[in-house]
Amino acid sequence: MAIFMQAELAGVTTEQYDKLNAKLQSLPGNPFEGCLAHVAVPTASGLQIFDLWESEQALQRFNEVVMPVASEVGIPQGGTPKTGQVHNYWVPRA
Repeated sequence: MAIFMQAELAGVTTEQYDKLNAKLQSLPGNPFEGCLAHVAVPTASGLQIFDLWESEQALQRFNEVVMPVASEVGIPQGGTPKTGQVHNYWVPRA
């Protein structure tokens, strides 16, 4: 069952986000496995993250990888992201 996740990252800059993303992409394997879509939106107070995951297990595996790396690059642990089961989704072909 697909899972939607929304996270508010107050105080996080796009530069911090880019550094985190670069570190994650440099890891062996594919830490993003199971991610169907990802959007990062700058806001007046930080960033909003929106993800669509194949399953709750895929999201949990990613969280186990991202949290230590986020801490390493100075991104503070925020509140609990909002998650929910997805009724339906589709992705247009490029």
